[in-house]
Amino acid sequence: MRIGVPREIKDHEFRVGLTPQGVRALCEAGHEVCVETHAGSAVGFHDAQYREAGAGIVASAQEIYACDLVIKVKEPQAAEIPLLRKGLVLFCYLHLAASRELTEQLLHSGATCIAYETVVDAQGTLPLLTPMSAVAGRLAIQMGAWALTMANGGSGVLLSGLPGVAPGRVAILGGGVVGANAARIAVGMGADVTVLERDVKRMQHFEDVFGASLKTRYSEADAIEECVREADLVVGAVLLPGKHAPKLISRELVQSMRHGSVLVDVAIDQGGCAATSRPTTHSQPLYVEEGVVHYCVTNMPAATARTSTLALTQATFPYVLALANQGVQLALQDDAGLRDGLNVCAGKITYRHLAEDLGLPFTPAEAVLASI
Repeated sequence: MRIGVPREIKDHEFRVGLTPQGVRALCEAGHEVCVETHAGSAVGFHDAQYREAGAGIVASAQEIYACDLVIKVKEPQAAEIPLLRKGLVLFCYLHLAASRELTEQLLHSGATCIAYETVVDAQGTLPLLTPMSAVAGRLAIQMGAWALTMANGGSGVLLSGLPGVAPGRVAILGGGVVGANAARIAVGMGADVTVLERDVKRMQHFEDVFGASLKTRYSEADAIEECVREADLVVGAVLLPGKHAPKLISRELVQSMRHGSVLVDVAIDQGGCAATSRPTTHSQPLYVEEGVVHYCVTNMPAATARTSTLALTQATFPYVLALANQGVQLALQDDAGLRDGLNVCAGKITYRHLAEDLGLPFTPAEAVLASI
């Protein structure tokens, strides 16, 4: 199989879909790998390393998208959409619930599109989303602390506090992978941390891990309103796999927050969990609305692109190898968890939650694959 790895073109997106080690393993398995020049240079994976691993280095994205299988990180950007075609298999993050336009473009292209974020493993977890959720959770506190500085319009609160000065208050909405990693960093910084969660077992887990250094609250409307109003930093860490994020924070609630407090909406990839959230970039990550500093970058892990690339590719590579070795159709038929990653195929939506969210027709993946 011919496998292509493009250079990412989203704003400040320096991650890359395959490392030289991954390329070597694919080439040793008998596959041909093409890597766009400078695809990994920003994170220390240079063309010479890919060439030594067996890849062909090509000069343009057009050559990459002529391959059978394209492995990348983020959803196709405007310049890449015309390169999509019938017969192409795209394996990357898509987050389509947040973009009806992109969904319709993928449907029109005829490409087979497998989303990292909806692949499920035997334990029912999301193995390709988890590593980047961990990175985003940890970054959420770093970026939130930075946004709280006066130069960024923040209230000037130091999350750790000082002797005789109370620490900053952090409210984390959601106790999944993002929330747990955000809590780890916030507690480590010495902040006053509350995690809002609905799963009693998850709340017990937080108590077991953090003890008295962290508080948990059952996530219902009154508790959310109270914690958000009192917080210096709010982290939106809610997730409904493959679906639009629930709007837990209304504009009225944002208006009631203290001037200069910060909202880091990690759920922005799926549309965001606050009524005032809108996507931002690493070039312009912040905006102030209703007196609150918002950080809503849609590719947060790109801020630490080398660490993120290593974490992501060690999770994705076994699936890449299966798709290459077995062929896409057989790999999807054999692995129900990988098949859950199939969002768009042959001009049809094959992921139920996506179809429901966008109000578009749904066709089971099994039926589409059987018809090919």
